[in-house]
Amino acid sequence: MALRAQGIGDRRVIAAFRTIPRARFVPPAAAHLAYVDEPIRIPHRQVTTQPSLIARMVQALRLAGSERVLEVGTGLGFQAAILAMLARDVVSVERFADLAEQARTNLKAVGLGHVRVVVGDGTLGVPGHAPYDAIVVAAAAPHIPEPLIEQLAPGGRLVHPVGPGGRELVTAFHKQGDRLVEDAQVIPASFVPLVGTYGVVSGQAATHRRSRR
Repeated sequence: MALRAQGIGDRRVIAAFRTIPRARFVPPAAAHLAYVDEPIRIPHRQVTTQPSLIARMVQALRLAGSERVLEVGTGLGFQAAILAMLARDVVSVERFADLAEQARTNLKAVGLGHVRVVVGDGTLGVPGHAPYDAIVVAAAAPHIPEPLIEQLAPGGRLVHPVGPGGRELVTAFHKQGDRLVEDAQVIPASFVPLVGTYGVVSGQAATHRRSRR
């Protein structure tokens, strides 16, 4: 299978990708590209994340099935659907209302209407549903937004593309006390910048407390 060739060994992650039809989560005009391992353009000059990269990021969360997960950057909902197959509860935040509404429609169509998709500033997280056992961010910033660290449960895992946007390292952390401890650099990647109060575009990125294992 293509994911195995990309180094994905988690059988639950592979099963989730086999179950969720990516074609339901891309614009109709791009349906013929749904099963190609590449990003797909969506409205607002955004792109979907390519499947193998989603798989690497989700695998790095090491989900067992009982977790509450926060996703920052819903897009059209494909990664949220994968997460919903692997965790107990998924909350996803999207800054564009029309994308959020389409994601809700897509998720409902595949039987995952219980995923909470909210419209808001992803750098602020969704405190009303915190704490989260895992957080995954689908946009890049040179620092982890402080609210996401605060909303991560003790021992929780966070995967985030670290960089200014366009050239970064997807990095996995876990929370120890009030700090993030770096576990692994997952893969080099290219993401859109994280926009918001603590995002790279606003110029107000928060300095996170980070130590190395």
